[in-house]
Amino acid sequence: MPMIPGRALIAALCCLSLLSPSLYAEERPNVLTVFIDDMGWSDLSCFHGTATQTENIDRVAEEGIRFTNFYVNSPICSPSRVALSTGQYPQRWEISSFLNNRRSNRERGMTQWLDLKAPMLARQVHAAGYATGHFGKWHMGGQRDVGEAPLITEYGFDQSLTNFEGLGPRVLPLKDSYDGKPPRKHALGSDTLGRGPIRWEDRSVVTAAFVDDAVSFIDQAQNDGKPFFVNVWPDDVHGPFFPPKVLRDETDGSKRALYYAVLKAMDQQLKKLFDRVRNDPELKDNTLILIMSDNGPESGAGSAEPLRGTKTWLYEGGIRSPLIVWGPGLIAEDAAGSTNEESILCALDVNRSLYSITGAELPVDVVLDGEDFADTMLGNHQRQRTSPIYWRRPPDRPGFGHGMNEDNPDLAAREGRWKYLVNYDGSMPQLYDLTTDPSESNNVIEDNASVAATLHDSLMRWNATMPKDAGDPTWNANSPLP
Repeated sequence: MPMIPGRALIAALCCLSLLSPSLYAEERPNVLTVFIDDMGWSDLSCFHGTATQTENIDRVAEEGIRFTNFYVNSPICSPSRVALSTGQYPQRWEISSFLNNRRSNRERGMTQWLDLKAPMLARQVHAAGYATGHFGKWHMGGQRDVGEAPLITEYGFDQSLTNFEGLGPRVLPLKDSYDGKPPRKHALGSDTLGRGPIRWEDRSVVTAAFVDDAVSFIDQAQNDGKPFFVNVWPDDVHGPFFPPKVLRDETDGSKRALYYAVLKAMDQQLKKLFDRVRNDPELKDNTLILIMSDNGPESGAGSAEPLRGTKTWLYEGGIRSPLIVWGPGLIAEDAAGSTNEESILCALDVNRSLYSITGAELPVDVVLDGEDFADTMLGNHQRQRTSPIYWRRPPDRPGFGHGMNEDNPDLAAREGRWKYLVNYDGSMPQLYDLTTDPSESNNVIEDNASVAATLHDSLMRWNATMPKDAGDPTWNANSPLP
């Protein structure tokens, strides 16, 4: 069956994306990113998860493309979100772990919020004529006792709704309302900060609240004749776990069972969002949906099997994420339902690619760290990165309240088949061939010394260009913070 004209045009433009990103602007596709919190690489049933069925996300995957070698740029929330939002390594902006209270941020060598000077994709697509909305967890400033952080709308969004990890309009959770117990507020200080109206919802339906506002925003953008760029970033499946009572009653009350009940509930609550796009012919043929997780699963909750490690670790289980790309009128016709196991890409690359897909101008005098994978994300090619992906562990890991002796190297790099990990001082070097050993169980450094040496030098050069944090033994605690 021949490609319809819209697909043919997109395919042709994909081939030219590196030379002329603005050529996508004529199509002005809508973009919807779903960035799930603390979900493991193998939790979704469409990624071989068996603990529960995520039928609504599965349907998106069946109609789209699955990427099995996709990475986020940190094994913990705040820096992972900075990377996707800015297209730059989060260490550049001195956000290398989760943003906490003022004292904790300072002690770890971190800034208090993402600098407004950061190159926000949302700001650039807004300048290109898009309606921009953020609905869900933010965690790039405005939490705990940090009440003077910028509002989310100052980063390029027309409208926002977040939880206790940001400022502006917020929906805050109520917990422990089961079996006649009175609900308890869970705000972590957000309800004392002001800077936006607050409403309270049962923790089990907070994702639904984000979805409702996102759908209303999409309705308005469509009525205004504007393309939309919308983030729906659930606080699920981050603990503590409070699924709806009907799903909770089906569990044994264990942490793991409650986690998967929350995952199932989140999948059900996202259905309204997916249906809004899928059931509208105008949106279905011109909307790109991206589904990802911000980092690996919390230990004892979700699963990244057969990968090693969990959230906060630089092993694969902490940084490899599912990626699903959906867009029936945008992706290659023969790519629907396919799985890309070849292309190695990361959140930095997704950011850079969305400039090409939306036609937004690149920020001036800024070098993005991502590479343009637009042609690959749309299923027309299976390209590879031309440079390694680098990571630095959060400064408060290992051993932050987990009661375990974490085996978590300080630095890591992936290039092609190889994954290299090492400490700041060069100790404990490890090299894995991920094509044959995705679980990182067989250190082959002795047989591949030249590969390890090349990656070591490259990784150390990269780390030297980034601001230090408290995880580095040479960090000076008296150095002024921005």
